[in-house]
Amino acid sequence: MSKEKANPPPASARADVARQKMLSAALDVFGRYGFDGASTRQLTEAAGVNLQAIPYYFGSKEGLYIATAEYLMARIDTHVGDMRARIGAHLLALDAAGKPLGEAEARRFLTDVLQTMVTLFVGKESESWARFLIREQMEPTEAFTRVYQGIMRPMIEIGRRLIAAILGEDPDSEHVRLRTFSLLGSILVFRVTHAAVLSQMEWDAVGPEQVQILRGLAAELVDVIGSSKGGAA
Repeated sequence: MSKEKANPPPASARADVARQKMLSAALDVFGRYGFDGASTRQLTEAAGVNLQAIPYYFGSKEGLYIATAEYLMARIDTHVGDMRARIGAHLLALDAAGKPLGEAEARRFLTDVLQTMVTLFVGKESESWARFLIREQMEPTEAFTRVYQGIMRPMIEIGRRLIAAILGEDPDSEHVRLRTFSLLGSILVFRVTHAAVLSQMEWDAVGPEQVQILRGLAAELVDVIGSSKGGAA
């Protein structure tokens, strides 16, 4: 009795796998070398595909770069999408009912946001994300516009709404906008200055124990918002 060969995956499935490999590799290569510094050969070799794969799947190197930004958005959304939708829906319900967001509830939501950010951005997976995003912050392109509108802006605006409720201020005020960036930056610093954090904290790496410590810090940062007169933290 002859052995039957396993049926190969359909062409569409193979194409999806190839695209995912290329996007994952491109996120790392573009993050390390930037758009101009990354060659098509580097990109295809990192993905283990031939040079024709870029024009075949993405049209051009520029097309791959934009697709990489969208891939990054999707990866981040898998971590924050449910939380963002849950908080956003609650805020919309309050607005529809003409009810204010209470301070205690705002603190609880904001703690959830910051602790989710800790878990997301101090992990190994986010190294390539951070490199890509930092380059786009320094020299923004169309990729930044897409990431900002799709991921960053909605999260920042939720943060503004929550901080404003805690401080009793207008979420559109300059002060609340600045406080929001300051608070979010206090979490992102653990990714951006990763090597310095390890040295100062005398940690070999950021593992589950360290993540829990940083999540506790995130809760503390929320607790002290508006704890002194004038709203100073």
